[in-house]
Amino acid sequence: MSAGLSFDGRVVLVTGAGGGLGRAYALAFAERGASVVVNDLGGDSKGHGKSSSAADKVVEEIRAKGGKAVANYDSVEAGEKLVQSALEAFGRIDIVINNAGILRDRSFARISDEDWDIIHRVHLKGSFLVTRAAWNHMKNQKFGRIIMTSSAAGIYGNFGQANYSAAKLGLLGLSNTLAIEGRKYNIHSNTIAPTAGSRLTQAIMPQDLVDAFKPEYVAPLVLWLCHERCQENGGLFEVGAGWIGKLRWERSLGSIVREKNHPMTPEAVQDKWEKICDFDNASKPRTIQESVSILNDVLSQIESEEVSMNPTSYTRSASSGFDPSKYVGQKLPTVVYNYTHLQPILYALGVGMTTKDPDHLKFVFEGSEAFCCLPTFGVIPAQASLWDGGLSSVAGLNSDFTKLLHGEQYLELYKPLPTSGLLTSESTIADILDKGSGALILLDVHTYCGKDLLCYNQFSLFIVGAGGFGGKRTSEKAKVTVNPPNRTPDAVLSDVTTVDQAALYRLSGDWNPLHIDPGFAALGGFQKPILHGLCSFGFAARHVLKHFANNDVTRFKAIKVRFVKPVFPGQTLQTEMWKEGNRIHIQTKVKETGEVAIAGAYVDLTSILDKPSAKDPIKASGLQSDLVFEEIGRRIKEVGNQLVKKVNAIFQWDITKGGETAAQWTIDLKNGSGEVYQGPAQGSADTTFTLSDQDFMEVVLGKINPQKAFFSGKLKVKGNIMLSQKLEMILKDYAKL
Repeated sequence: MSAGLSFDGRVVLVTGAGGGLGRAYALAFAERGASVVVNDLGGDSKGHGKSSSAADKVVEEIRAKGGKAVANYDSVEAGEKLVQSALEAFGRIDIVINNAGILRDRSFARISDEDWDIIHRVHLKGSFLVTRAAWNHMKNQKFGRIIMTSSAAGIYGNFGQANYSAAKLGLLGLSNTLAIEGRKYNIHSNTIAPTAGSRLTQAIMPQDLVDAFKPEYVAPLVLWLCHERCQENGGLFEVGAGWIGKLRWERSLGSIVREKNHPMTPEAVQDKWEKICDFDNASKPRTIQESVSILNDVLSQIESEEVSMNPTSYTRSASSGFDPSKYVGQKLPTVVYNYTHLQPILYALGVGMTTKDPDHLKFVFEGSEAFCCLPTFGVIPAQASLWDGGLSSVAGLNSDFTKLLHGEQYLELYKPLPTSGLLTSESTIADILDKGSGALILLDVHTYCGKDLLCYNQFSLFIVGAGGFGGKRTSEKAKVTVNPPNRTPDAVLSDVTTVDQAALYRLSGDWNPLHIDPGFAALGGFQKPILHGLCSFGFAARHVLKHFANNDVTRFKAIKVRFVKPVFPGQTLQTEMWKEGNRIHIQTKVKETGEVAIAGAYVDLTSILDKPSAKDPIKASGLQSDLVFEEIGRRIKEVGNQLVKKVNAIFQWDITKGGETAAQWTIDLKNGSGEVYQGPAQGSADTTFTLSDQDFMEVVLGKINPQKAFFSGKLKVKGNIMLSQKLEMILKDYAKL
């Protein structure tokens, strides 16, 4: 379990804290050390009346438990007074929870000006005034956390709540802008849409539902979003009954309905309406820049008259005659890479290694007894396959390679790379996918030293404007990214890139002027040259190698990344890492902006001890469960192929004894013909079960019901819990247990 979240020294202002959600927030913050300003006007759910008793009662509750709190009875329209209460009582303001609200429900035709105005004054303007009063204090102290309270009515609409819905969605827009403006001051703003029993919901919810949707089931999300460890910013969350979900916008790929020198007509809109509203393969823009970026491509295509009235066909159409099957499987000319010790050293310096760190000496000094190559140097001999004589020379593949974006990268090492030598790389076009706004080329590159296979790379290359040829969108040949666990990172390492980082890295062979020439970068829409994605890739990989493998290159097995956002030389790369067995999940952010640069990434390491291969004989670990797994393996051996088709999942069992993991077993029904072996999953397990050897035997023998074992805490499940239903079928129907 993660270390407890403390709010010692923090000052929290909660509006509408006299009952319901606000009271739950105030009590929860106080219990964890925060000083709390309990604001409540004391009116009813429609905004009538005023009383100090509601706020006073909550303050008394907090103080009775040894906490610190003061009451404030002002309306949120007097925002300065609320914040002043915090400053006078506690000397600062760190967190603002905009929770106060009222209802004036009327059908749209019956809403009066007063009903409309008071809802907006309390919900939207009140939140604005309170937050504005706290804003400069948060900026000056370089810390602030803000919560806006929206509603499902604001997100989806609701009969009889036009005034309330409009104000609640307005709060989301306010929060999103505050998230952008506050980012550089370490001020984060997030929005929640809670479902909970409160003064507002008592009138519209049955009492049994009010009781079930406790405010205490919302408060933990609010506390996490307001903690200094949480980096979430600009998020929207629905929450209730112990469930939390994050929302994001989704947009159809749309369609161009205008041609050059022709009027745009409603008939053209009608003709393309189905395509306009088709959410297959929808995009998910997160910023204004991402939202409008498509329009630049649209305008250029209209002006060049290369559009076929289909936005996903930018420079090609299904009728263009382009047939990807002609190129898939095509081998490119073999590329030879001849190098001395100079190139690995130059590469290590290019990805941020320095003589300031003694651990780096073996990567930057050829005279070191331990002199070796960084594992990610394996991309360097392979990348030549992209340029002259490589992918760009394939006849008929007439894509504009000036519009090439590096989407993802996979590298797997089979042997440590030599510090000098002659390497040959054999490249194959593994697949070509139609992503609508562009074509995605999967290029597989195998690199050899003589006859020995050293490493394998898969480049995922996105060619802007080359899509729309009617091809498939996914490929089973693609090495997929994996999202990190939903918990605090196990380790975080940071490195500042130099302003000359790209100029240095390009000397390893990537001569794209985008990374050095300001004029060329401007043509690509960047304010200045950007860092190579593979440079950030190198930073992230060596962070993992240092923290989890003590810079032992023999333990490096593979790395997969997705490049998400550009990085500018001089910015700080912050790598967040989560350890899951021999897989280290990683996410790299630009520390100055909080933007994610590398996502869905992981590094696979080999174990310090020789771990058994999936093909090795099973070795017993002296536990009762060993016999059961051996028998499971024997009984399903004959039907492995059948089970792989039915189940398509990997199950890992962590068997404990004396509180420590004593053995790991894997039932792999995803790869090959299916098998059971001792050891962690050779890849990412879909579902992992943890329980003691004794409890495992009692479950198998039917002495303990698995559900009861789960709810009592004896059986822990991580991953896709729904797959446990398939596991029951495997064990009963096929293993005959």
